[in-house]
Amino acid sequence: MTQTPASTPKPGPASARTALGGWLEGPRIESGAGEESGYRGERLGLPESGPGSLASQGRRLGALMVDWIIAELIAVAFGWHPGTAAGTWGTLAIFGAEQLLLLSTLGYTIGKRLFGMRVGKLGGPLTPLHVIVRTLLLLPLIPAVVWDRDGRGLHDRLAGTVVVLR
Repeated sequence: MTQTPASTPKPGPASARTALGGWLEGPRIESGAGEESGYRGERLGLPESGPGSLASQGRRLGALMVDWIIAELIAVAFGWHPGTAAGTWGTLAIFGAEQLLLLSTLGYTIGKRLFGMRVGKLGGPLTPLHVIVRTLLLLPLIPAVVWDRDGRGLHDRLAGTVVVLR
């Protein structure tokens, strides 16, 4: 019977999570005591708190819910019942249009405005191309729920955008 050394990770969900996290997050920065240093957004050059700092997941989720409810209400106004295929696809199309139009022109959606956030581009101005890429990645929802250690969704990371406080 062979024994594995205590330092060797055992296969399973924890090791898979570590492997995926390492791939998604990049190299870890550790302090001299072996602990991670810094705050969310430090690697991106953002302040720790206040305007321009990374928005929390709670705020982002709240804004997403507000934007989705607005899209649902508009779909119902068009006569699309939420329980039908037309209602589901109509709501998704309205939600996407809301994201594209408002982010491209204002830098925030209604929900983001209510929760005190805006979408920005790291290292430059937010362009319609960045908004299109971000929106197309947001619509399937999966990239939005995969986060790095800064709390940025995969859709933001791939589009080069960041959601910050106003």
